[in-house]
Amino acid sequence: MKITAFPRLAAPAILLSVVITTPASAFLGGLFKKPQKKVPAPAELNSQEAEASAQLQEARARGDKGALRSIAERYPFTKAAAEAAYEYASLLRQSGKLEDAFDAFQKFITDYRTSPRFDEAVQQQYEIAEEARGGKKQRSFVIVPMKLGTEATVKMYRQIIANAPYGRFASMAQFSMGEVYQDKGDKSAAVAAYQLVVDNYPASKEASEAQFRIGAISNVAAKRTQDGENLNETRDALNSYMATNPQGERASEALALLSQVDENEAGRSLEIGKFYERIGKPKAAAIYYNEALRFGSAESSQEARERLEVISAEFPEAIAETKVDPSTNFTRPGAMDLRGRDDYAGPPSPDLAKLSEKPKMRQEGFAPIPMQEPALPVRAGGTEAGPANSLLPPPPGAPPAPGKTGESSLLLPVPSTPATPAPPPPPPPPAEAEKKRN
Repeated sequence: MKITAFPRLAAPAILLSVVITTPASAFLGGLFKKPQKKVPAPAELNSQEAEASAQLQEARARGDKGALRSIAERYPFTKAAAEAAYEYASLLRQSGKLEDAFDAFQKFITDYRTSPRFDEAVQQQYEIAEEARGGKKQRSFVIVPMKLGTEATVKMYRQIIANAPYGRFASMAQFSMGEVYQDKGDKSAAVAAYQLVVDNYPASKEASEAQFRIGAISNVAAKRTQDGENLNETRDALNSYMATNPQGERASEALALLSQVDENEAGRSLEIGKFYERIGKPKAAAIYYNEALRFGSAESSQEARERLEVISAEFPEAIAETKVDPSTNFTRPGAMDLRGRDDYAGPPSPDLAKLSEKPKMRQEGFAPIPMQEPALPVRAGGTEAGPANSLLPPPPGAPPAPGKTGESSLLLPVPSTPATPAPPPPPPPPAEAEKKRN
């Protein structure tokens, strides 16, 4: 029995290769992609507006969330659809579904940005985020339990800022993010969030409070760790607050915190000075004792003064060297004068004596301005008695100046055309010529 081999079919192989090489998501997406809705014609749009308005009235009367959502989906290009979408999100919020309500308002904002209810929707989102965080903002540092997690709440605030980055709720949302991180105990994230309020919304009422919060948080961190960097951050933030809000409601608190910072820094300098004194480095100890004198209270200053007297009796040269350098300030690196160092590569230090001098006038080649007025320009062909284009009127009987009639005398002189040569004189009469020959 003879078996005949049939040739392979190419078409199924090609079809199989197409299916394999095509991504499944793109293939299925092309099959089940939802067609985009097109704007209906004016007549059709008017008809849909009437139908949507009638259905909206009925859905309002029943408080039917499903009907409101259906109107927004079936008639997306009508004004009634925008109202239905807004009221649907409002009903979700009333039912306590915070995340669902926030997302519903977000869909309204995305689909109907030109709606007059846009600002109201952003305000609703901010109130939902505040409710999710656990209530209104607290002036104290009491931690309020959150209804939603930190990530979900921060995501809401970021979305509010993205929806209206220059709106009135943007600075409030950014400030609330700082409070969320502050309640969580995340110092770096809280300071960064508050700093964005100061940088991006300096004219807002939240900016001054954010500046104060930066100093207060850094002060708490400085008490826990005794870190000099936290002390510097606290002082910088509070000094900035006092510079911009000298009569602010937090001014007295800021001054009290600055006093605490100085005392903490003095205590830290005392401990460092004692350490250097114990290991036999009197010069370094004297530097930090001087720091304690500069920032400390009466008690700290007295102790630092006593230690300096001891060092002065045993190592007078160490005290003399520290007094010669007035720029030494290890707690504020930005205040050090680096221009005198050999490795300094910045601009040269200005000569203060020269800056205080008044500028002097140069006397070389100085000539007074002549008081006699220069001669007025005249056109070629003019004379002193009557220049062709002089500002003065010509003398009586003088021929008119060449040029067009009515030409302005303020025009600049223009070169005149060369005069034509005069014709030769006529020959004398014959009688006179004969007399000359004889």
